[in-house]
Amino acid sequence: MADFDLVILGGGSGGYAAALRASQLGQKVVLIEKEKLGGTCLHKGCIPTKALLHAGEIADSTRHAGEFGVKADFHAMDMAAVNTYKDGVVSKLHKGLEGLVKSRNVTYVQGSGKLISNNTVEANGTKYTGKNVILATGSYPKTLPGLEIDGKQIITSEQAIKLDYVPKSVIVLGGGVIGCEFASVWKSFGAEVTIVEGLPHLVALEDESSSKQLERAFRKRGINFELGVKFKSAERGKKDVKVTLEDGKEFTAEILLVAVGRGPVSTGLGYEEAGIKMDRGYVLVDDKCRTNVPGVWAVGDLIPTLQLAHVGFAEGILVAEEIAGLNPRAINYDGVPRVTYSEPEVASVGLTTAGAKAAGHDVVELNYDLAGNGKANILKTAGSVKLVATKNGPILGIHMVGSRVGELLAEAQLIFNWQADAADVAQHIHAHPTLSEAMGEAHLALAGKPLHAHG
Repeated sequence: MADFDLVILGGGSGGYAAALRASQLGQKVVLIEKEKLGGTCLHKGCIPTKALLHAGEIADSTRHAGEFGVKADFHAMDMAAVNTYKDGVVSKLHKGLEGLVKSRNVTYVQGSGKLISNNTVEANGTKYTGKNVILATGSYPKTLPGLEIDGKQIITSEQAIKLDYVPKSVIVLGGGVIGCEFASVWKSFGAEVTIVEGLPHLVALEDESSSKQLERAFRKRGINFELGVKFKSAERGKKDVKVTLEDGKEFTAEILLVAVGRGPVSTGLGYEEAGIKMDRGYVLVDDKCRTNVPGVWAVGDLIPTLQLAHVGFAEGILVAEEIAGLNPRAINYDGVPRVTYSEPEVASVGLTTAGAKAAGHDVVELNYDLAGNGKANILKTAGSVKLVATKNGPILGIHMVGSRVGELLAEAQLIFNWQADAADVAQHIHAHPTLSEAMGEAHLALAGKPLHAHG
């Protein structure tokens, strides 16, 4: 048996963030991870997917180089080289993370762990006991009842990032963040893509105006989609998959990507046996990520908050600081930035128009079109910045569509979290020409003094 101040089960975003911060604060920490340090985000999700998206961006830039006076010919994707690039990014970040954990004197254990009491985790036959335990076992790609993932013709995102060829055609089941990002990748790579989404819009959790803009952009790119219709069945053939929808429509493609969300990894890990309250596999926590069992905490995709790596980071740091007695502020999940890294990107923070109205706010809106932005014209990108605000009051939400608009979220997040109003932001001078000017222009217009926009 080994004794520690803190035992962490799961070395993904939430787990390793907690380990690093707790070690900084003087805790003796053991971090247990069954696969690779960094978890889903680093190895199977955020990072490899964004590398593929960037490769697709380069491919599209090559196709359209003539519009900028550059003579270039696009021939094909070299997937061996793409995967070498992608895997190199992952490997570099993984090695850096291993070095960080080692330098912070965190004990790292690679192996499958299980909670065997409220203060003990067993892994590789050794029991690790701590004054506190953090559960951070992450999530897995879900499927639908009766839809079997074979890893070849019917796949999840975890197989999609490893494909060594470009499929001729793909059906994407699910028009959320993961589905739209892979649809964007494969279209850029040269595949024919059809998205099937049961809800009325793509990225349905975003503001409806953002969803509609993404849909228009996808149509222009030649990405097909069926909205508001449910999946019925999938039938594998020798070389393709036939998908039937409940309205009777049928689609055939080389690959079916199942992107219907992620579920918590909690089965068989001893959580329920320890008396921890659960709901549909999620561990229930309070606003400081405490479970109902004293000394046991949970963070990341395992709990029913936003399934985002940066949320896991924040929750891990929150718990480490709460254990250390620093009394950190609880996370305001409305203030968490969100990005869909498709082309174009969809980025937001705060409330949607519908959400603000449902909360009882007297809502005003402003849409600033990137057609009025100099840098957007230079880059030949379209999109908008939409502000949702209270009448004569603070900004409640900022919603953006366009290439690389995710990079504008830091300012948007400050505006929302500091409860700034349009007049406050309108005073700030934004560098010209930059995409960030769109943020300033939108607030100038909402404050009643539009510059490069019609009043």
